[in-house]
Amino acid sequence: MSKAATETLSVIVEREVAFPPEKIWRALTQPHLIEEWLMKNDFKPVVDHRFSLCADWGAVDCQVLAVEPNKTLSYTWAAYGLESVVIWTLTPTSTGTHLRMEQSGFRQDQQQAYQGAKYGWQKFFANLEQVLARTD
Repeated sequence: MSKAATETLSVIVEREVAFPPEKIWRALTQPHLIEEWLMKNDFKPVVDHRFSLCADWGAVDCQVLAVEPNKTLSYTWAAYGLESVVIWTLTPTSTGTHLRMEQSGFRQDQQQAYQGAKYGWQKFFANLEQVLARTD
């Protein structure tokens, strides 16, 4: 198999957010807040916890891989043949937090999923920022 056939693509979204890591962490880990910006879910910030994200178009099967409160959150993201990993990284800055999300594992033949994720995460980030602006 050639190197190109085994290489995977990643979607990366980075933002400077004018809120402390603790506030963003709550929005990333509390099910009622996750539902407001992402999808309905049964998430728990516990390593190995299996959870689902549900939307009109279907569901995503996930499993928590890593939890480092206010710093790092990682989980698998499996749907429609896509096996990927989402990693959230929160880094404090002088004005708030540098928030980075990377979803990795898109195969070259999964362009539709890759392009959909690129579009979708921009929308999810906009929703997340709205949730952050209106919650304590």
